[in-house]
Amino acid sequence: MKNVPVLLLIAFLATLTRPAHALNVFACEPEWGALAHELGGDQLNVYTATHALQDVHHIQARPSLIAKARTADLLICTGLGLEDGWLPMILRQAANNAIQPSKPGYFEAGNYVNPLEIPQRIDRSEGDVHARGNPHIHTDPRNILKVATALTQRLTELDPSNATFYQTRGHEFVQRWQAAIMQWETQAAPLKGIAVVTHHNAFPYLASWLGMKVVATLEPNPGVEPTSTHLAKVLTKLQQQPARMVIRTAYDPQRASVWLAERAKIPAVVLPFTVGGSERARNLTSLFDDTLQRLLEALK
Repeated sequence: MKNVPVLLLIAFLATLTRPAHALNVFACEPEWGALAHELGGDQLNVYTATHALQDVHHIQARPSLIAKARTADLLICTGLGLEDGWLPMILRQAANNAIQPSKPGYFEAGNYVNPLEIPQRIDRSEGDVHARGNPHIHTDPRNILKVATALTQRLTELDPSNATFYQTRGHEFVQRWQAAIMQWETQAAPLKGIAVVTHHNAFPYLASWLGMKVVATLEPNPGVEPTSTHLAKVLTKLQQQPARMVIRTAYDPQRASVWLAERAKIPAVVLPFTVGGSERARNLTSLFDDTLQRLLEALK
């Protein structure tokens, strides 16, 4: 029985290492759910509203999503119009003041990067055009670095009692991520300058980072599936301006890219696009590891 006080002390100290109240996080996309896990660890209960095999432009505002939003302390989404088709309804139905736009619990990753492809004019006849720029910012790891810094700060504001914890994890993540970016850029040197075709306009940030050139897109307008006539036009274009591969996300239908790849005699490459998009891409680091491996293998 002499050891009882010692055991009680150990038990008490153990409770100090556990969060008194874990923040509930509603992440719109897998990449932001993964980033929240990196920065918050067990201080956060993270719910991810979508998965890698879904087109996040077209999500149903299901009761299960509304229920999760109703109890969230922090909402993390891309913004830039990506979730405009479903998120506003969820926010209205959830009636959770903490995560409404302009509130501290509302976090748009797109606010912390320089968006590409901001249109000069908006014409809905041209398909799913995003007025604030292309929203697929996470395919450039340098953008994830910027978002991580801003998200760390937001976590400290929402949960000041654990500020040191978030700042420490944020600093560690930034150090690891900067080293990983340097390694990826060295590894990806052979990709610089190559021409590619994409299915959806999902990879301008990836192409900008790696120095690749997107010479054609299979969708005639964003979100509009290609017709055989349009595919024939793309094939004709490639005869004058050859590409090395055609790439698509894990959720894009394969018919068009396979059709073009067979006729242009180039590889059709499926990229994971986000966390969970392939068996290997289970977190942010392996997402980029797998993406680069697939692109480099297609060059062989």
